Amino acid sequence: MTKPRKPTIRDVAKVAGVSTATVSKFMNAQQSFSEPVEAKIREAIEQLGYQQNYMARAVVTGKTGAIGLGVLDICNPHYTNVVKGANRVALEQNYSLLVVDLDENQKQIQQRLQTLTMRVDGLLVSGRLSDEVIDWLAELRIPVVFIGHPFRTGVISVGMDVRLTIDILANYLIGQQFKRIAYVGYAGANWNAVRIAELQAIFSEHDVEFIEYSVEAPTVESAERIASKVLLSNNRADAIIACNDQVAIGLMGQARQFGVRIPQDIAIAGIDNNPISKHVNPSLTTIDTRGQELGEMAIHKVLDLIDGKDVIQREDLDPELVIRESTKVISS
Repeated sequence: MTKPRKPTIRDVAKVAGVSTATVSKFMNAQQSFSEPVEAKIREAIEQLGYQQNYMARAVVTGKTGAIGLGVLDICNPHYTNVVKGANRVALEQNYSLLVVDLDENQKQIQQRLQTLTMRVDGLLVSGRLSDEVIDWLAELRIPVVFIGHPFRTGVISVGMDVRLTIDILANYLIGQQFKRIAYVGYAGANWNAVRIAELQAIFSEHDVEFIEYSVEAPTVESAERIASKVLLSNNRADAIIACNDQVAIGLMGQARQFGVRIPQDIAIAGIDNNPISKHVNPSLTTIDTRGQELGEMAIHKVLDLIDGKDVIQREDLDPELVIRESTKVISS
């Protein structure tokens, strides 16, 4: 028994009453046509069950119709927001978004990205990578846009000012009259040293004692492992800035286990404004890093680069302070 023949672009053109060139330009988003013509083509595609051969399209056009996105940890809701924003624009522009989880594994990041770059027309990737990987990415044949600013010139990136982000949170806690503030950072991030230097400068101006800790990874699990040191110390801070919401949430969970009350005994704030942050108990004060908007901005840039357009090399979104219950001052 012979298999039924798959419909071709010629079949679509015949049913729609247009040329194959018209169907091809419509399918590849190379030209717009009148609404009646486009409606006829869509109806013919649906009637025939036609599916485009993307491999053949790539051979003819030199484009895959896909954008790659490398995220450091797909379990981190911040990156979920980035994916959501980027994917929304990709679909609007008739592109597919191929996402690779880099799994916070610096040793395998270049290998995973190398496989991805062979299948896409452009790449979005976190700026929190090693200098070696960033240098390699900067020399690729395809456009690359970083989400988060690498400390390197000559690359295209979107993100937020690291100093401004930490300034907003530090000054808010100072305004709440906290006098001993800890920062739980992540040494593997290129922004970590900048944040620490900024906090030291701000706190020294306001006579605030600064305590520094570091997690092995910016995850809930790593925060849980360091929680006893942070929360049960004889020299415990009265407020904590966590390097991201995941770390803050990990500390909050352990605080409950230790009988440490938030915010009565210690206040905790994060950075990212992940969707879960408003649902934990108490709700988490944080900085909104606007992940969906970053994803949208980044993919618009890479699409412009694919089309040969000039783009602004570095663009920032403004961070926004989101005040919730975890830093509320409660009178004794």
